[in-house]
Amino acid sequence: MTINFQIKALPSEEFAELKGKNEQELVSAHAKWLTVDAEPGFPCRVSLMDAKIGERVLLLSYLYHNVKSAYKASGPIFIREHAIEGIWQVNEIPKMLRHRLQSIRAYDAENIMIGAETIHGEQLETAINNQFKNRDIDYIHIHNANPGCFNCSVHRA
Repeated sequence: MTINFQIKALPSEEFAELKGKNEQELVSAHAKWLTVDAEPGFPCRVSLMDAKIGERVLLLSYLYHNVKSAYKASGPIFIREHAIEGIWQVNEIPKMLRHRLQSIRAYDAENIMIGAETIHGEQLETAINNQFKNRDIDYIHIHNANPGCFNCSVHRA
């Protein structure tokens, strides 16, 4: 049984104010512009695309799981300077996620992690479907497994 899902990127407008800050204001916000020197290596959480060499990305700490549970969490993410929010079709997986080792974290309606696995990105459709077979799973987060950084969320379509 295939379960339809949709991957959601972070909204670009959430970072507009931060992108307009000067260097000193960014330091106070624990953020910083970097110039991409390797590809892949700087995955953007707004476009869900790998940044190209020479592009600027904003490195910042982001509260990606802002919930009232023990699983409230934040961590470092990259946002491309001119990122356009990625919109993905039902059951579509961004290329950025396919070539990395991924950690799948599945949460229930009370924001408690009740499922998890580490897989290669090429196996994401199967892993997402397997997690959503459990009716108690409300949503999924995908993280880069080695550094542990948040990539995006997945919801039933």
